[in-house]
Amino acid sequence: MSAKFLIVIEKTTKNFSAFSPDLPGCIATGATHEEVEERMREAIPLHIEGMREAGIDVPPSSVTENIEA
Repeated sequence: MSAKFLIVIEKTTKNFSAFSPDLPGCIATGATHEEVEERMREAIPLHIEGMREAGIDVPPSSVTENIEA
């Protein structure tokens, strides 16, 4: 079963950074919006796997609806 997790992407002066409020410590950076989004798609499953291996409960996703603007 897959879950959707909220990610926040921010533009900085030199690149883009992203994090997931649902998964503390799950972050990524990239030169473009597309690159940082792809890196987060890779980072989230790895982060969840690490949490499970460490015996940390994975929090439920706060995503209830997809709205893109």
